Amino acid sequence: MLAFPKLRAYYSDVMKAYNEKIPTPKELEKELGDFLSKKFGGNVKVATPILMQQENPDDSSEKPAPEKHEIKFNLKPEDLVAYLDQYIVKQDNAKAILSTKICTHFNRIKRYQSSPEKIGDMVGSIKNNVLMMGPTGVGKTYMVKLIAKKIGVPFVKGDATKFSETGYVGGDVEDLVRDLVREADGDMENAQYGIIYIDEIDKIASSHNLIGTDVSRTGVQRALLKPMEETEVDLKVPHDPISMLQEVERFRKTGKRDKSAVNTKNILFIMSGAFTGLSDIIHKRIAAKGIGFGASLPTSADDADVLSQIKSEDLISFGFESEFVGRLPVRAIFERLTEDDLFSILKNPNNPIVLGKKLDFAAYDIDAKFDDGALRLLAGNASQENTGARGLVSAVENALLPFEKKLPSTTVRKFAITRGVIDEPEESLKNILDVAKQPDQDQAFSLLTEKEQQSIVAYIDANQNNIINKHKLDMTPSRKQLVAECYASNPTDVDTILKRIKSYHNQVKAIELYFLKNHDINIVLEEDAIDLIIQKVVNERIRLKDVYKKLSTDFEHGLKLVRDKTGRNRFFITPEALNSPEKYVGTLINAHAKSQVEKR
Repeated sequence: MLAFPKLRAYYSDVMKAYNEKIPTPKELEKELGDFLSKKFGGNVKVATPILMQQENPDDSSEKPAPEKHEIKFNLKPEDLVAYLDQYIVKQDNAKAILSTKICTHFNRIKRYQSSPEKIGDMVGSIKNNVLMMGPTGVGKTYMVKLIAKKIGVPFVKGDATKFSETGYVGGDVEDLVRDLVREADGDMENAQYGIIYIDEIDKIASSHNLIGTDVSRTGVQRALLKPMEETEVDLKVPHDPISMLQEVERFRKTGKRDKSAVNTKNILFIMSGAFTGLSDIIHKRIAAKGIGFGASLPTSADDADVLSQIKSEDLISFGFESEFVGRLPVRAIFERLTEDDLFSILKNPNNPIVLGKKLDFAAYDIDAKFDDGALRLLAGNASQENTGARGLVSAVENALLPFEKKLPSTTVRKFAITRGVIDEPEESLKNILDVAKQPDQDQAFSLLTEKEQQSIVAYIDANQNNIINKHKLDMTPSRKQLVAECYASNPTDVDTILKRIKSYHNQVKAIELYFLKNHDINIVLEEDAIDLIIQKVVNERIRLKDVYKKLSTDFEHGLKLVRDKTGRNRFFITPEALNSPEKYVGTLINAHAKSQVEKR
């Protein structure tokens, strides 16, 4: 058996020499052969089955340069704001700032790529890295994730506290860039236009009460300076033996050293933190400038807006290096959420808290519906925890845990979550399990289902333009109702339902073409008729292949007869025609006969 510790030590020496001066393949073979000969005598030798090539600087047969990745970005700031409005309550100013600067960032890259001769490599170009500030649980991380998902660029999230634990963290910061490459499936060009999000950034500010330099925290800030502006990050990690072995093997086969690095010039850095204590620093600065007769001192009523008056000097006083502050020119302030805001979050049909709880009960085949009174009470309970939207999760879990424990063991399959369920859980549980009161429970559930569908229709009306632009789908009254029914019967977000309906819509339109190809008859299904078909596909589990067969059975011969008599070959199919095909065909024939009589 090989002596692995000694071999590893020798490997380390070889790699050190390799980094200082690249050895030729023959030199590597000779050194390894000498080592193995000394250690094992003539029993172990180096075999070289593949001819090792020499590196030739003058070799012109290099691989062609990879095709340059182009940004396909066409969003405008208002489009991104409208998208965020569907998911995030309040924070209008923060939405506007992030949407505007992110759209500007990627549109500038797109314009540079499309016409580099006009713009050139501008000297002094400043990257609009963003600093987000606000209390915990107000949607900072959620907003960045939504934006990254919407624009479709590689996205990675890091935690600044992770860096402070390791002291010197240059490698850790660069690992975030390498993670972007992994998120881009190895496409380095695509990774160079990604987003790196670092949370808890306020935790790397140097301590206020520390005498001297706080090396560990300021060291993290300095490690971030170059990546935030522009630097080359090597994908090969020096301390990773696997990475280096792969490089040795690649060099052994090709005789060339692969130089792969990611440039951070176009990588957008977004950082966030709660910045507890920063408002006090701002207050002191404002108060110091307001000393004197007639000066107006800040009051406690101004606390909600104090962060909006932030200046770079306040961040420096908080514990950040001036160079670090200078690389975060864009600042977005998030507002604290009120009880009404928390209620609006719970009412939003896309919120993951209520949807998650519905899925919990659905795991036991229990359909759960929430009453507005219950949501209002849950929002009040959450606001008392002072943790923003995060408090909603614990409020919902604590209130419904007794029901989640008991109901799966019963025959209950419909659960109406009213204010009484939250206020008096024990009494409500008894009523739910009381067979005599089952009709009342069913009635309450039906009422909540109806209200839920109405709220979905209202939500679609409020976001109709954005939905039409995104899904390229007309929102007819029947389609709105179809979305509402799908939402009420299946715990998922509205966007997922719309994508599903769009997919079915495209397949039904394909049936029209298939019908024309096979029967030489051009049928055009009205949008309401398409909705009726989709409804049957969803509710009755009808296959689209069977839909085509039924259309052929119901309409082929009748429409061919009409075509032969009238010469007409385009027919608009309504929901009434789908339900009564014979009546529809008969109406067409009678209308033609009547027209012929009138002509005579």
